[in-house]
Amino acid sequence: MKIPIIKKLVETASFEELENAELSILEEQQPDIEVEGDDEGEQLTHVMAAIWIKKEMEKEGIPFPKALRAYTQKVRVSIGG
Repeated sequence: MKIPIIKKLVETASFEELENAELSILEEQQPDIEVEGDDEGEQLTHVMAAIWIKKEMEKEGIPFPKALRAYTQKVRVSIGG
């Protein structure tokens, strides 16, 4: 997971573009938007993180850094860290 890539997606892609990219990657197709990552798994991680963070920013009215912290905390809890 690379934070600069997630930040770029949050700032430049719409929800629709991100959701379409997620679906494309899951179907092993090339997404319409550029999604950086070493492989499809990392690309999917970036898109899913961007979707979650973008929704959190909108729902809570918070800036990217605060939404990113909430996301990384959620990830740490889910992996038992």
